[in-house]
Amino acid sequence: MADNGVAETATVTEDAVRAALKQVKTPEGVALSASPALSGVVVTSGKVYLSVNVDPAQVRAWENVRMAAEAAVAAVPGVSSALVALTAERTAAPAAKPAHGHAHPPAPPKGTAVPGVKAIIAVASGKGGVGKSTTSINLALGLRDLGLKVGLLDADIYGPSLPRLTGLAQKPEMEDGKTIIPLENFGLKLMSIGFLVEEETPMIWRGPMVMSAITQMLRDVKWGPLDVLVVDMPPGTGDAQLTMAQNVNLAGAVIVSTPQDLALIDARRGVAMFEKVNVPILGVVENMAYFVCPHCGGRSDVFGHGGAHQEADKMGVPFLGEIPLHMRIREMSDAGTPVLVSDPQGEQAAAYRHVAAGVKAALDRVEAGAKTAPRIVIE
Repeated sequence: MADNGVAETATVTEDAVRAALKQVKTPEGVALSASPALSGVVVTSGKVYLSVNVDPAQVRAWENVRMAAEAAVAAVPGVSSALVALTAERTAAPAAKPAHGHAHPPAPPKGTAVPGVKAIIAVASGKGGVGKSTTSINLALGLRDLGLKVGLLDADIYGPSLPRLTGLAQKPEMEDGKTIIPLENFGLKLMSIGFLVEEETPMIWRGPMVMSAITQMLRDVKWGPLDVLVVDMPPGTGDAQLTMAQNVNLAGAVIVSTPQDLALIDARRGVAMFEKVNVPILGVVENMAYFVCPHCGGRSDVFGHGGAHQEADKMGVPFLGEIPLHMRIREMSDAGTPVLVSDPQGEQAAAYRHVAAGVKAALDRVEAGAKTAPRIVIE
Protein backbone atom coordinates (compact mmCIF):
# COMPACT_ATOMS: atom_id res chain seq x y z
CA MET A 1 0.00 0.00 0.00
CA ALA A 2 1.46 3.38 -0.99
CA ASP A 3 0.15 6.63 0.44
CA ASN A 4 1.61 9.98 -0.54
CA GLY A 5 -0.29 11.93 2.14
CA VAL A 6 -1.35 14.65 -0.35
CA ALA A 7 -4.87 16.02 -0.13
CA GLU A 8 -6.98 15.49 -3.19
CA THR A 9 -6.69 18.60 -5.37
CA ALA A 10 -7.78 17.25 -8.73
CA THR A 11 -10.16 14.71 -10.14
CA VAL A 12 -8.28 11.50 -10.83
CA THR A 13 -9.16 9.70 -14.07
CA GLU A 14 -8.30 6.24 -15.32
CA ASP A 15 -6.53 7.84 -18.30
CA ALA A 16 -4.24 9.75 -15.93
CA VAL A 17 -3.43 6.54 -14.07
CA ARG A 18 -2.68 4.66 -17.28
CA ALA A 19 -0.48 7.53 -18.46
CA ALA A 20 1.56 7.25 -15.24
CA LEU A 21 1.96 3.53 -15.79
CA LYS A 22 3.71 4.15 -19.12
CA GLN A 23 6.91 4.82 -17.18
CA VAL A 24 6.72 1.47 -15.39
CA LYS A 25 8.36 -1.38 -17.30
CA THR A 26 7.41 -5.04 -17.01
CA PRO A 27 10.15 -7.72 -16.75
CA GLU A 28 9.88 -8.02 -20.55
CA GLY A 29 10.61 -4.30 -20.96
CA VAL A 30 7.07 -3.37 -22.03
CA ALA A 31 5.25 -0.40 -20.52
CA LEU A 32 2.79 -1.69 -17.92
CA SER A 33 0.04 0.46 -19.44
CA ALA A 34 0.37 -1.51 -22.69
CA SER A 35 0.83 -4.92 -21.10
CA PRO A 36 -2.01 -7.47 -21.19
CA ALA A 37 -1.10 -8.24 -17.56
CA LEU A 38 -2.87 -5.03 -16.49
CA SER A 39 -6.36 -6.40 -16.00
CA GLY A 40 -8.16 -3.85 -13.85
CA VAL A 41 -8.03 -0.17 -12.86
CA VAL A 42 -10.48 1.25 -10.32
CA VAL A 43 -10.51 4.91 -9.24
CA THR A 44 -12.72 6.04 -6.36
CA SER A 45 -12.49 9.19 -4.24
CA GLY A 46 -8.81 9.72 -4.98
CA LYS A 47 -7.92 6.09 -4.21
CA VAL A 48 -6.62 3.89 -7.02
CA TYR A 49 -6.67 0.09 -7.12
CA LEU A 50 -4.95 -1.94 -9.85
CA SER A 51 -5.00 -5.63 -10.69
CA VAL A 52 -2.02 -7.17 -12.51
CA ASN A 53 -2.41 -10.76 -13.69
CA VAL A 54 0.89 -12.68 -13.83
CA ASP A 55 2.11 -16.25 -14.14
CA PRO A 56 2.54 -17.82 -10.68
CA ALA A 57 6.16 -18.69 -11.46
CA GLN A 58 6.90 -15.00 -12.21
CA VAL A 59 5.44 -13.42 -9.08
CA ARG A 60 8.83 -12.60 -7.56
CA ALA A 61 10.00 -10.99 -10.79
CA TRP A 62 6.88 -8.82 -10.83
CA GLU A 63 7.16 -7.63 -7.23
CA ASN A 64 9.44 -4.71 -8.20
CA VAL A 65 6.98 -3.82 -10.97
CA ARG A 66 4.16 -3.75 -8.41
CA MET A 67 6.10 -1.44 -6.11
CA ALA A 68 7.10 0.86 -9.00
CA ALA A 69 3.48 1.00 -10.18
CA GLU A 70 2.27 1.99 -6.71
CA ALA A 71 4.87 4.76 -6.54
CA ALA A 72 4.04 6.04 -10.04
CA VAL A 73 0.30 6.11 -9.40
CA ALA A 74 0.71 7.68 -5.96
CA ALA A 75 2.55 10.58 -7.64
CA VAL A 76 -0.43 11.41 -9.88
CA PRO A 77 -2.03 14.72 -8.76
CA GLY A 78 -5.15 14.05 -6.72
CA VAL A 79 -4.27 10.46 -5.79
CA SER A 80 -4.40 9.96 -2.03
CA SER A 81 -3.39 6.29 -2.06
CA ALA A 82 -2.62 3.45 -4.47
CA LEU A 83 -2.85 -0.32 -4.11
CA VAL A 84 -1.51 -2.65 -6.79
CA ALA A 85 -2.58 -6.28 -6.43
CA LEU A 86 -0.72 -9.11 -8.16
CA THR A 87 -3.10 -11.84 -9.33
CA ALA A 88 -1.50 -15.20 -10.06
CA GLU A 89 -3.91 -17.56 -11.79
CA ARG A 90 -3.01 -21.23 -11.46
CA THR A 91 -3.51 -23.60 -14.38
CA ALA A 92 -5.06 -26.96 -13.67
CA ALA A 93 -2.67 -29.90 -13.55
CA PRO A 94 -3.27 -32.52 -16.23
CA ALA A 95 -5.26 -35.49 -15.02
CA ALA A 96 -3.25 -38.64 -14.39
CA LYS A 97 -4.33 -41.72 -16.33
CA PRO A 98 -4.04 -45.21 -14.89
CA ALA A 99 -3.35 -48.27 -17.05
CA HIS A 100 -7.03 -48.89 -17.84
CA GLY A 101 -7.28 -45.46 -19.48
CA HIS A 102 -9.85 -43.68 -17.24
CA ALA A 103 -8.66 -40.32 -15.99
CA HIS A 104 -8.64 -39.56 -12.27
CA PRO A 105 -9.39 -35.96 -11.22
CA PRO A 106 -6.25 -34.11 -10.11
CA ALA A 107 -5.64 -33.94 -6.36
CA PRO A 108 -6.44 -30.59 -4.75
CA PRO A 109 -3.34 -28.37 -4.69
CA LYS A 110 -1.53 -27.90 -1.40
CA GLY A 111 -2.05 -24.33 -0.27
CA THR A 112 0.53 -21.76 0.64
CA ALA A 113 1.68 -21.61 4.25
CA VAL A 114 2.10 -18.28 6.04
CA PRO A 115 5.55 -17.85 7.65
CA GLY A 116 5.45 -17.99 11.44
CA VAL A 117 1.83 -19.24 11.59
CA LYS A 118 1.27 -22.80 12.81
CA ALA A 119 -2.39 -23.13 11.80
CA ILE A 120 -4.89 -21.13 9.72
CA ILE A 121 -8.61 -21.64 10.25
CA ALA A 122 -11.41 -20.15 8.18
CA VAL A 123 -14.67 -18.93 9.72
CA ALA A 124 -17.24 -19.10 6.95
CA SER A 125 -20.96 -18.93 6.26
CA GLY A 126 -23.00 -19.80 3.23
CA LYS A 127 -24.75 -16.42 3.40
CA GLY A 128 -24.36 -13.02 5.00
CA GLY A 129 -26.12 -11.71 8.07
CA VAL A 130 -25.58 -14.71 10.35
CA GLY A 131 -23.06 -13.03 12.69
CA LYS A 132 -19.90 -14.54 11.20
CA SER A 133 -17.63 -11.59 11.96
CA THR A 134 -18.79 -11.26 15.58
CA THR A 135 -18.25 -15.00 15.97
CA SER A 136 -14.78 -14.71 14.40
CA ILE A 137 -13.44 -12.11 16.80
CA ASN A 138 -14.90 -13.77 19.88
CA LEU A 139 -13.54 -17.13 18.71
CA ALA A 140 -10.11 -15.53 18.33
CA LEU A 141 -10.40 -14.07 21.84
CA GLY A 142 -11.53 -17.43 23.20
CA LEU A 143 -8.49 -19.13 21.66
CA ARG A 144 -6.35 -16.37 23.18
CA ASP A 145 -7.79 -17.19 26.59
CA LEU A 146 -6.74 -20.82 26.08
CA GLY A 147 -3.13 -19.62 26.01
CA LEU A 148 -2.62 -19.44 22.25
CA LYS A 149 -0.98 -16.65 20.26
CA VAL A 150 -3.73 -15.59 17.86
CA GLY A 151 -4.18 -13.32 14.85
CA LEU A 152 -7.36 -12.32 13.03
CA LEU A 153 -7.58 -11.49 9.33
CA ASP A 154 -10.74 -9.80 8.09
CA ALA A 155 -10.93 -11.22 4.55
CA ASP A 156 -14.37 -9.75 3.83
CA ILE A 157 -13.15 -7.16 1.33
CA TYR A 158 -16.58 -5.82 0.40
CA GLY A 159 -17.81 -5.45 3.99
CA PRO A 160 -14.84 -5.19 6.38
CA SER A 161 -16.02 -5.06 9.99
CA LEU A 162 -12.83 -5.49 12.02
CA PRO A 163 -12.21 -1.73 12.51
CA ARG A 164 -15.65 -1.37 14.10
CA LEU A 165 -15.35 -4.56 16.17
CA THR A 166 -11.98 -3.53 17.61
CA GLY A 167 -12.42 0.24 17.83
CA LEU A 168 -9.27 0.79 15.76
CA ALA A 169 -9.01 3.45 13.07
CA GLN A 170 -5.28 3.93 12.43
CA LYS A 171 -3.40 2.58 9.44
CA PRO A 172 -0.81 -0.18 9.82
CA GLU A 173 2.86 0.76 9.50
CA MET A 174 5.28 -0.64 6.94
CA GLU A 175 8.60 -2.37 7.63
CA ASP A 176 11.33 -1.90 5.03
CA GLY A 177 8.69 -0.57 2.64
CA LYS A 178 7.46 -4.10 1.91
CA THR A 179 6.01 -5.80 4.97
CA ILE A 180 2.88 -4.59 6.77
CA ILE A 181 2.97 -4.61 10.57
CA PRO A 182 -0.46 -5.76 11.79
CA LEU A 183 -2.30 -3.69 14.34
CA GLU A 184 -2.69 -5.13 17.83
CA ASN A 185 -5.56 -4.96 20.30
CA PHE A 186 -6.93 -7.26 23.00
CA GLY A 187 -3.80 -9.39 22.66
CA LEU A 188 -4.59 -10.19 19.01
CA LYS A 189 -2.71 -9.32 15.81
CA LEU A 190 -5.21 -7.77 13.42
CA MET A 191 -5.43 -6.98 9.70
CA SER A 192 -8.29 -5.76 7.49
CA ILE A 193 -8.70 -3.82 4.26
CA GLY A 194 -10.82 -1.56 6.47
CA PHE A 195 -7.61 -0.31 8.11
CA LEU A 196 -6.36 0.88 4.70
CA VAL A 197 -9.46 2.62 3.33
CA GLU A 198 -12.11 4.84 4.85
CA GLU A 199 -15.25 3.19 6.22
CA GLU A 200 -17.54 4.80 3.60
CA THR A 201 -15.35 3.86 0.62
CA PRO A 202 -17.09 1.29 -1.63
CA MET A 203 -14.88 -1.61 -2.71
CA ILE A 204 -15.78 -1.94 -6.41
CA TRP A 205 -13.43 -4.82 -7.17
CA ARG A 206 -13.64 -7.83 -9.43
CA GLY A 207 -12.93 -11.31 -8.10
CA PRO A 208 -9.22 -11.52 -9.07
CA MET A 209 -8.51 -8.20 -7.34
CA VAL A 210 -10.27 -9.39 -4.20
CA MET A 211 -8.29 -12.61 -4.10
CA SER A 212 -5.01 -10.84 -4.72
CA ALA A 213 -5.71 -8.37 -1.90
CA ILE A 214 -6.51 -11.24 0.48
CA THR A 215 -3.35 -13.07 -0.59
CA GLN A 216 -1.26 -9.96 0.03
CA MET A 217 -2.78 -9.51 3.49
CA LEU A 218 -1.65 -13.05 4.23
CA ARG A 219 1.73 -12.97 2.49
CA ASP A 220 2.89 -9.39 3.09
CA VAL A 221 1.85 -9.05 6.75
CA LYS A 222 4.28 -9.85 9.57
CA TRP A 223 1.96 -12.27 11.37
CA GLY A 224 4.33 -14.57 13.20
CA PRO A 225 4.89 -16.03 15.59
CA LEU A 226 1.28 -17.24 15.91
CA ASP A 227 -0.29 -20.50 16.99
CA VAL A 228 -3.52 -19.76 15.11
CA LEU A 229 -4.59 -17.25 12.45
CA VAL A 230 -8.39 -16.92 12.28
CA VAL A 231 -9.62 -15.79 8.85
CA ASP A 232 -13.05 -14.14 8.74
CA MET A 233 -14.05 -15.25 5.23
CA PRO A 234 -16.33 -13.37 2.84
CA PRO A 235 -19.89 -14.71 3.02
CA GLY A 236 -21.06 -17.16 0.39
CA THR A 237 -19.51 -20.01 -1.59
CA GLY A 238 -18.38 -18.25 -4.75
CA ASP A 239 -15.08 -18.00 -6.59
CA ALA A 240 -13.32 -15.92 -3.92
CA GLN A 241 -14.15 -18.40 -1.18
CA LEU A 242 -13.24 -21.44 -3.27
CA THR A 243 -9.95 -19.93 -4.44
CA MET A 244 -9.07 -19.01 -0.86
CA ALA A 245 -9.78 -22.56 0.29
CA GLN A 246 -7.60 -23.98 -2.51
CA ASN A 247 -4.67 -21.56 -2.33
CA VAL A 248 -4.23 -21.16 1.43
CA ASN A 249 -2.99 -23.99 3.62
CA LEU A 250 -6.08 -24.16 5.86
CA ALA A 251 -5.99 -26.42 8.91
CA GLY A 252 -9.79 -26.41 9.00
CA ALA A 253 -13.02 -24.44 8.69
CA VAL A 254 -15.73 -23.35 11.13
CA ILE A 255 -19.20 -22.89 9.63
CA VAL A 256 -21.53 -20.30 11.22
CA SER A 257 -25.29 -20.56 10.71
CA THR A 258 -28.53 -19.52 12.34
CA PRO A 259 -31.22 -22.16 13.05
CA GLN A 260 -33.34 -20.80 10.19
CA ASP A 261 -33.98 -23.25 7.33
CA LEU A 262 -32.71 -20.82 4.65
CA ALA A 263 -29.43 -20.31 6.51
CA LEU A 264 -29.01 -24.06 7.00
CA ILE A 265 -29.30 -24.67 3.26
CA ASP A 266 -26.40 -22.26 2.70
CA ALA A 267 -24.45 -23.80 5.58
CA ARG A 268 -24.67 -27.17 3.81
CA ARG A 269 -23.18 -25.55 0.71
CA GLY A 270 -20.34 -24.16 2.82
CA VAL A 271 -19.56 -27.56 4.29
CA ALA A 272 -19.70 -29.16 0.84
CA MET A 273 -17.33 -26.56 -0.62
CA PHE A 274 -14.63 -27.14 1.98
CA GLU A 275 -15.01 -30.90 1.82
CA LYS A 276 -14.59 -30.74 -1.98
CA VAL A 277 -11.14 -29.14 -1.55
CA ASN A 278 -10.17 -31.45 1.33
CA VAL A 279 -10.33 -28.83 4.09
CA PRO A 280 -11.40 -30.45 7.40
CA ILE A 281 -14.61 -29.12 8.96
CA LEU A 282 -13.76 -28.26 12.57
CA GLY A 283 -17.43 -27.80 13.39
CA VAL A 284 -20.66 -25.84 13.07
CA VAL A 285 -21.75 -22.95 15.31
CA GLU A 286 -25.44 -22.11 15.75
CA ASN A 287 -25.55 -18.34 16.15
CA MET A 288 -28.65 -16.42 17.32
CA ALA A 289 -29.82 -19.76 18.69
CA TYR A 290 -32.38 -18.30 21.09
CA PHE A 291 -33.42 -15.02 22.71
CA VAL A 292 -33.86 -14.48 26.44
CA CYS A 293 -35.96 -11.44 27.35
CA PRO A 294 -33.93 -9.12 29.61
CA HIS A 295 -37.12 -8.06 31.42
CA CYS A 296 -39.05 -11.27 32.10
CA GLY A 297 -36.39 -13.90 31.47
CA GLY A 298 -38.63 -15.71 28.98
CA ARG A 299 -36.95 -17.58 26.14
CA SER A 300 -38.00 -17.21 22.49
CA ASP A 301 -36.66 -19.23 19.56
CA VAL A 302 -36.80 -16.34 17.09
CA PHE A 303 -35.21 -18.26 14.20
CA GLY A 304 -36.18 -21.73 15.38
CA HIS A 305 -33.85 -23.82 17.50
CA GLY A 306 -31.46 -26.73 17.13
CA GLY A 307 -31.43 -26.71 13.34
CA ALA A 308 -27.67 -26.26 13.03
CA HIS A 309 -27.07 -29.02 15.58
CA GLN A 310 -29.28 -31.40 13.62
CA GLU A 311 -27.61 -30.50 10.33
CA ALA A 312 -24.16 -31.04 11.85
CA ASP A 313 -25.23 -34.50 12.98
CA LYS A 314 -26.64 -35.30 9.51
CA MET A 315 -23.43 -34.18 7.80
CA GLY A 316 -21.23 -36.01 10.31
CA VAL A 317 -19.34 -32.91 11.47
CA PRO A 318 -18.85 -31.64 15.06
CA PHE A 319 -21.37 -29.27 16.61
CA LEU A 320 -19.42 -26.58 18.49
CA GLY A 321 -22.22 -24.90 20.42
CA GLU A 322 -24.98 -22.29 20.57
CA ILE A 323 -24.58 -18.53 20.78
CA PRO A 324 -27.68 -16.65 22.02
CA LEU A 325 -29.25 -13.64 20.34
CA HIS A 326 -28.46 -11.03 22.99
CA MET A 327 -28.44 -7.24 22.94
CA ARG A 328 -25.18 -7.09 24.89
CA ILE A 329 -23.34 -8.97 22.16
CA ARG A 330 -24.58 -6.45 19.59
CA GLU A 331 -23.96 -3.41 21.79
CA MET A 332 -20.42 -4.39 22.75
CA SER A 333 -19.54 -5.33 19.17
CA ASP A 334 -20.72 -1.94 17.90
CA ALA A 335 -18.75 -0.24 20.68
CA GLY A 336 -15.51 -1.97 19.68
CA THR A 337 -15.29 -4.04 22.87
CA PRO A 338 -16.47 -7.62 22.20
CA VAL A 339 -18.13 -9.47 25.08
CA LEU A 340 -15.00 -11.50 25.83
CA VAL A 341 -13.30 -8.17 26.53
CA SER A 342 -16.14 -6.13 28.05
CA ASP A 343 -17.80 -8.90 30.08
CA PRO A 344 -15.36 -11.84 30.23
CA GLN A 345 -17.22 -13.57 33.07
CA GLY A 346 -20.69 -13.25 31.53
CA GLU A 347 -22.88 -15.99 30.08
CA GLN A 348 -22.32 -14.82 26.51
CA ALA A 349 -18.55 -14.95 26.96
CA ALA A 350 -18.87 -18.48 28.35
CA ALA A 351 -20.75 -19.55 25.21
CA TYR A 352 -17.94 -18.29 22.98
CA ARG A 353 -15.30 -19.94 25.19
CA HIS A 354 -17.15 -23.23 24.81
CA VAL A 355 -16.95 -22.84 21.02
CA ALA A 356 -13.24 -21.93 21.20
CA ALA A 357 -12.50 -25.02 23.31
CA GLY A 358 -14.27 -27.18 20.71
CA VAL A 359 -12.27 -25.59 17.89
CA LYS A 360 -8.98 -26.15 19.70
CA ALA A 361 -9.90 -29.80 20.37
CA ALA A 362 -10.81 -30.28 16.70
CA LEU A 363 -7.51 -28.69 15.61
CA ASP A 364 -5.62 -31.02 17.92
CA ARG A 365 -7.42 -34.02 16.38
CA VAL A 366 -6.62 -32.84 12.84
CA GLU A 367 -2.96 -32.34 13.76
CA ALA A 368 -2.76 -35.73 15.46
CA GLY A 369 -4.39 -37.41 12.46
CA ALA A 370 -1.90 -35.78 10.10
CA LYS A 371 0.99 -37.15 12.17
CA THR A 372 -0.33 -40.70 12.52
CA ALA A 373 -1.95 -41.22 9.10
CA PRO A 374 -0.51 -44.36 7.47
CA ARG A 375 1.40 -44.13 4.21
CA ILE A 376 0.17 -46.65 1.65
CA VAL A 377 2.70 -47.80 -0.93
CA ILE A 378 1.68 -49.97 -3.90
CA GLU A 379 4.51 -51.75 -5.69
